[in-house]
Amino acid sequence: MMRTNELILYKLKEQDDLIRNMSELMEHFDKTLFYACMNRILETASSNGFYGNLWHCYLMDFLVNHENAYSLSCEIRETSHYSLKELVQHDCEILLELFHFDMSDYLSDDELKIYKHIVAYQTGDDGGSIYNDRIRHMICETAALFGHATDAIQAEKILSEFYRKYGVGKFGLHKAFRVQKSGEDSQIVPIRRIAHVHLDDLVGYEIAKKKLVENTESFVSGRAANNCLLFGDAGTGKSSSIKAIVNEYYDRGLRIIEIYKHQFGELNQVISQIKHRNYKFIIYMDDLSFEESELEYKYLKAVIEGGMEKKPDNVLIYATSNRRHLIRETFRDKEDRRDDDIHKGDTVQEKLSLVARFGVTIFYSAPTKNEFQKIVLTLAKRNQVDMPEEELLAEANKWELFHGGMSGRSAQQFINSVLGRM
Repeated sequence: MMRTNELILYKLKEQDDLIRNMSELMEHFDKTLFYACMNRILETASSNGFYGNLWHCYLMDFLVNHENAYSLSCEIRETSHYSLKELVQHDCEILLELFHFDMSDYLSDDELKIYKHIVAYQTGDDGGSIYNDRIRHMICETAALFGHATDAIQAEKILSEFYRKYGVGKFGLHKAFRVQKSGEDSQIVPIRRIAHVHLDDLVGYEIAKKKLVENTESFVSGRAANNCLLFGDAGTGKSSSIKAIVNEYYDRGLRIIEIYKHQFGELNQVISQIKHRNYKFIIYMDDLSFEESELEYKYLKAVIEGGMEKKPDNVLIYATSNRRHLIRETFRDKEDRRDDDIHKGDTVQEKLSLVARFGVTIFYSAPTKNEFQKIVLTLAKRNQVDMPEEELLAEANKWELFHGGMSGRSAQQFINSVLGRM
């Protein structure tokens, strides 16, 4: 008899109806319910990119996403929370019943043909739309390990090892997130596919990348670190550097949450959802700048530094901008003349106070001609562009004249154009 109603920590939620249906199917076989369950398992496997025993993978997907007292105590930690072990082992006994049950004896020949694919499913290497390939493989491999566990003690160790390495739930299984309004609440939702940019992919800017790495290394290591502003010319790799940093430090618990200017009023809600988790979070603001009439920066100032509640130690703000001082300045700010503003000095300081809250500022300048040509040659070599160097550089120089000038972005666009003609 399946005892899913006796689970203590891994209680089934409303959306876990497939597990309930499968439990019912294991007790009282019903042909209609069998086909409905097989459909759900296959559809889930397709979207997640699962392979092997799909029922086991479905159960493991349930386990690695279940945030409870035990899984949260284990996430990204060297040791498990031992006081919860016996309770988890109680649940593992029930879960192993679900894993070990063999339905074959209850099936007709036609049903058996379907079921054998469910328990030994083969798929291509395209993956799914939910997880990156590394996490997808780890879920399938951990499902196989759990399915071969001989007792609840071994099963609990498999779970704790997964949580220790990868974490639990959306923050454990995804790198990047965005903020989405849901009624009065702001929800943090995963970004399913992000660019797999690495720091070595960015040609040049070694000093800038070194400063960014040093600050991030201090952050993920638990040492003091600063909010960081990357500013400078367009197309120089500011945003790509931050994406690369997340890819670099994901395995050490770094996550990124992208937030837009119109969402700054929701920053406190966002931070309240992440401040007690065992990850390090970068709140990422791309292309940050403000006109004089835009007052959203006041929310940002209060969150970064100056509000009554201290910013959590596991949160930093990284921003990119084409403006050094973020808020638009005018010659009127510098002129010594009478106008409506009596305390002009205070106004200037107010405009500069936001950037002062970023302890690290990193400048990305447009490349010189020699640097631009080096970027072009490096990208051409990486992409195996077969063209004489002199001809390639002549074409690149013509390209940048009509496509925004010399920058890493225009160099990449040029190489894409060449590849498109090959």
